[in-house]
Amino acid sequence: MELVVARVGRAHGLRGEVALELRTDVPEERLAAGAVLATDPADAGPLTVESTRVHQQRWLVRFAEVADRTQAEELRGVELVVTADDSVEEDAWYPHELTGLRVELADGTPVGEVVGLEHPPAHDVLVVRETGGQRTVVPFVRAIVPTVDVAGGRVVLTPPGGLLARDADAVDGPGDGA
Repeated sequence: MELVVARVGRAHGLRGEVALELRTDVPEERLAAGAVLATDPADAGPLTVESTRVHQQRWLVRFAEVADRTQAEELRGVELVVTADDSVEEDAWYPHELTGLRVELADGTPVGEVVGLEHPPAHDVLVVRETGGQRTVVPFVRAIVPTVDVAGGRVVLTPPGGLLARDADAVDGPGDGA
């Protein structure tokens, strides 16, 4: 399984450095000097990390194959990828491990299926296709997603009222006759 470590952003300076949009929790390991990373698209690489540094809270990387700003600009949008097995860390999952898991409430009520994982700035979110077909974005935080059971094929939610489309349907549904 290929995993995205980072996406190449803007060129930085004249000597070929690029800013990265990180997708890994361990950039110091994945982007260590000498690391060779495959790319997507494949014809942009592989790229060998020559050096890294953090500047104004952004990771800057220089690749051995990139000599100047022009070459660095050509890499913008390229994804750096690695081949990885399933995660062995507790409370850490790769997107491919989550996709397809059934989603249910703590009482076992079916909600739907995980169809993806997104990485907006605040925190990761699970993308859930509810049983009615609605696409719902669920903050991937322990308070709302207390259980991820990959082996059991399920994710348990304890959502606040109104988060799920099914909650909105219950509110907007037929009245009680009053």
